[in-house]
Amino acid sequence: MVVDDSVVIRGMISRWIGAEPDMEVVASLRTGLDAVNQLERFNPDVAVLDIEMPDLDGISALPQLLAKKRDLVIIMASTLTRRNAEISLKALSLGASDYIPKPESTREATAAETFRHDLIQKIRHLGAKARRSTVHTTASPPLAPGHDKPRTGLAPAAAPAQVARRSFGLLQPKVLLIGSSTGGPQALMSLVAEIGPVIDRVPVLITQHMPPTFTTILAEHLARTSKRPAHEGIDGETIKPGQIYLAPGGRHMRIVRHGIDATIALDDGPPVNFCKPAVDPMFTSAIDVWQGSIMSVILTGMGSDGMRGGKDIVAAGGSVIAQDEASSVVWGMPGAAVHAGICAAVLPLNQIAPKLVRVFAGDRS
Repeated sequence: MVVDDSVVIRGMISRWIGAEPDMEVVASLRTGLDAVNQLERFNPDVAVLDIEMPDLDGISALPQLLAKKRDLVIIMASTLTRRNAEISLKALSLGASDYIPKPESTREATAAETFRHDLIQKIRHLGAKARRSTVHTTASPPLAPGHDKPRTGLAPAAAPAQVARRSFGLLQPKVLLIGSSTGGPQALMSLVAEIGPVIDRVPVLITQHMPPTFTTILAEHLARTSKRPAHEGIDGETIKPGQIYLAPGGRHMRIVRHGIDATIALDDGPPVNFCKPAVDPMFTSAIDVWQGSIMSVILTGMGSDGMRGGKDIVAAGGSVIAQDEASSVVWGMPGAAVHAGICAAVLPLNQIAPKLVRVFAGDRS
């Protein structure tokens, strides 16, 4: 279900979706009120929901849609303004599955094609998981509040329990690196709230697949949630313990040694793994500075970004922890790391922080 007050955007998205063999547009609507009133009639698996609309805007329609259909996948779509970035992140906390920035002008071919690719991928992966989850849980009792979501059955032949685990690195980690994508903002907020002792001991560097403006807002949210300094990385700045550094949207964040200090180097090169910023450049570059004294975490996200860099970290003597399938919004990135056999632990999101606190306190078990 496509919901946007722009007839041009509605038509464009509908054509893109209609061209995919595994997707169908069941409704193209102008306002959030139309979406709420006609949800039962069309019964979509996924709704692409604009933020700014007459009668009922996207953020107001969101809880009403989820109240009518709890498992509806909602992807918020908005232009790249600070206000819309704030609203999109708020929407995630209210139950939206993901967000996507709309190009400022659909006439710009590159921007429109990137928007198309990202939107189709998000619809395909989030929609497919939701449908499998619905089928899987039809006959299952509901979980108690606060528990992780039920396992969805993605890649059942190679479930985490069947994949060999590596031992944690022998060296005391001197840095924590985190990579995330779809579902990442919620996961990051949960994680940083619980790893205060780790942040106080070492620097924390994060790459979240996110456009400019959105990363600015996310950094502010991470600072409030962690009660520690957090900001977008600045080219040339010295990396210090007690700080959270977030890769800015549209730039890769690498780590380089400058004298005795570790510093941030922002890279405006091409996308890596279709992403910019990407996790692999951060992971791999960190080895030149900290060698085997690296602890890395790969959280929920589409694709396989972080897996190759994680391999390099493990080869250098560091460690990788991956979020498990059940608690991931999409088990692409962590799943790729698990199946590559590079993980020392595969844990539900709510167990990652306690494990990190123990590891940084000296527990290598």
